[in-house]
Amino acid sequence: MAKQVIFSENAPAAIGPYSQAVRAGNTVYLSGQIPLVPATMEIISDDVTEQTQQVFKNLQAVCEAAGGSLKDIVKLNIYMTDLGNFATVNEVMTQFFEQPYPARAALGVRALPKDVAVEIEGVMVLED
Repeated sequence: MAKQVIFSENAPAAIGPYSQAVRAGNTVYLSGQIPLVPATMEIISDDVTEQTQQVFKNLQAVCEAAGGSLKDIVKLNIYMTDLGNFATVNEVMTQFFEQPYPARAALGVRALPKDVAVEIEGVMVLED
C-alpha cells in the first residue's frame, strides 16, 4: 500500500524528521501538534486554554490538507504535562468536536517539546 505525505502551510512545519501526517489507504495518521502559531513558529502563549485551542486549529489545518476535517478523527491521544489541566482541555475540545466524540486517551507526561503544556495526535479515517 502506498503512503502519501500530507502537508499544510496552515499548520506548523515539522520540527524534526517527521511528516505532519501520512495517509495510508483511507486512514490518515496525524502527527502530534503543539501550540505553535504557523506564521511565526512561536508558542501562542503560556495559557493552557489558548495552547489547546491552537493545537486543535493546527490539527484542523492538517485534516483539511488531507481532504477531511476534525469530525473525521476517530482517535486522539492527548499528552499533558499537568493532568490538573484535564478539565480545561476537555472544555476546549467541546469547542471543536460534537458527539459522537472520537475515542481518546489522555496521558500525563513529564515534558513536551518546547516546554508546552499540551500535545495532541490523532487518527482520521476518510471515505473512499
